[in-house]
Amino acid sequence: MITRSAGRDALLLWFGSRAGLLVVTLLGTALGAYADKWRKWDAGLFITIAQYGYDGEPGKPVDDGLPAFFPGFPMLLRVVHLVVPDWAAAGLLISLAAGAVAMVALARLAELEGASGWMAVLALLLYPMAVFLAAGYSESLFLAFAIPAWLAARQGQWSLAASLAAGASCVRITGLFLAVALVVEFLTRRESIRQAGWLVVPFVPLVTYSYYHYSRSGDWLAWKHAQEAGWGRDFAWPWEAWKSTWRSAMGSDDNAVAFRMEIAGAVLALAVLIWLLALCRWSELVYTGLQAAALMTSAYYLSIPRSLLLWFPLWILVAKVATRRPWVMVGYALIFGPLMLLNAERFLSGAWAG
Repeated sequence: MITRSAGRDALLLWFGSRAGLLVVTLLGTALGAYADKWRKWDAGLFITIAQYGYDGEPGKPVDDGLPAFFPGFPMLLRVVHLVVPDWAAAGLLISLAAGAVAMVALARLAELEGASGWMAVLALLLYPMAVFLAAGYSESLFLAFAIPAWLAARQGQWSLAASLAAGASCVRITGLFLAVALVVEFLTRRESIRQAGWLVVPFVPLVTYSYYHYSRSGDWLAWKHAQEAGWGRDFAWPWEAWKSTWRSAMGSDDNAVAFRMEIAGAVLALAVLIWLLALCRWSELVYTGLQAAALMTSAYYLSIPRSLLLWFPLWILVAKVATRRPWVMVGYALIFGPLMLLNAERFLSGAWAG
């Protein structure tokens, strides 16, 4: 049962945590330089796409990795830029607003599942990679579509669920996994066949984006090949990916820390999949399992811990356990809270953090 306070508690946690990050970021920094501290890594690439499109900045070498980023966030960034002149600040505002929507939906979904809504939100916000929900990245915007879509599906509102999932498909390739999971959810709930047509809708943006790049380059899978060209994410057998990541994690340079985080993320991901399998949560297992399969068959592990931000079934599972045993949330906060702050500091200093 969804309580009236679920949304209020979620917003208090969301904006309270954002205020905390604001204070930390502003320490020793002029207010005008605040947004620039967040213009790191992918945030800069999203701005490039919003400004110049997928050909990149004129006069500079073409970045072959740009098609890996779906157009939803850059398009919205371009719209917000009409009223917010600073590109980085526009990205931060998108994530702020989208994150608020996502947290309210997560709290309501958790309560629908019989868990504490605020505990699900807190579990996500204290996760070490939560800094990316604040940055000008696409995670918050994706969750702002994906979690309400799942909530709508659970309530049998398939036209709304499909429309929201289509929005998620505009933002990240993860929308493909969400679309497939919705099909499984539809089948397991044995819904009326008259509603089945809506399940096609989330696939439309994916096909449209693929066709767009096909019309430019003749490549239907430009987004996939961009990941291979930009980050070396070629296909590898799972054991080969593990070996190459392990070797990198055993090094002594700064990158070794990041690869150790990747291994920890992979272990956590496998534990979640086993958990969902044991609970027979088939649609959630499909959503998370397809992501895990894609991430763990790359030449090396990359962004696995950050991808877990999108695993909303994980945060609901944590909340379910903590609702019955509150000490679990206390232990979770004590362990992961400091790691979240440490990773936020790494990101803001320009180090690779996920």
